[in-house]
Amino acid sequence: MNSRGDDDEVTRLALAAGRGDRAALDQFIKATQRDVWRTVAYLDEPGSADDLTQETYLRALGSLSRFRGRSTARTWLLSIARRVVVDHIRRKQCRPRSSAAIEPETVIDMHQPTARFEDIVEIRMLLDGVDPDRREALLLTQVLGLSYAEAAEICGCPVGTIRSRVARARDDLLRAGNQDQSAG
Repeated sequence: MNSRGDDDEVTRLALAAGRGDRAALDQFIKATQRDVWRTVAYLDEPGSADDLTQETYLRALGSLSRFRGRSTARTWLLSIARRVVVDHIRRKQCRPRSSAAIEPETVIDMHQPTARFEDIVEIRMLLDGVDPDRREALLLTQVLGLSYAEAAEICGCPVGTIRSRVARARDDLLRAGNQDQSAG
């Protein structure tokens, strides 16, 4: 989860990097790389995540000098990542689609000792049953720890829509979990 202090520091680093501070640029990338990678891995597929992360940083570096800090740098960067993924998906639509599935373990921190293979499989099955817009809102706010306002900015929709999507995603997950328990 990202704290406000972390976001302030990342924003400070981005502003310094935009003024040409190379050390700040290195720290900015290190501080945000994991969130960018997890975001693009979730939005597209893990096999493309490295390339899409690189493309995100290339675009961000091209406009870093124009970043003014009106939003947090993390929110700004994840908005760029989302646009990179959208552009990538549009280009891919002309080609045959791969059958690679989204791997929840790329979004969920696998370094937790409580994460078992069975848990990951169950989470994956539950998340696959959630509408993509709802799933995106849920993962941005509950897994990546972004605020509703930040998620709304990334998704390009009102904060109320994000709140609604998260609530509905939770309801969908609870309903699916209850169905699994009654069937099993």
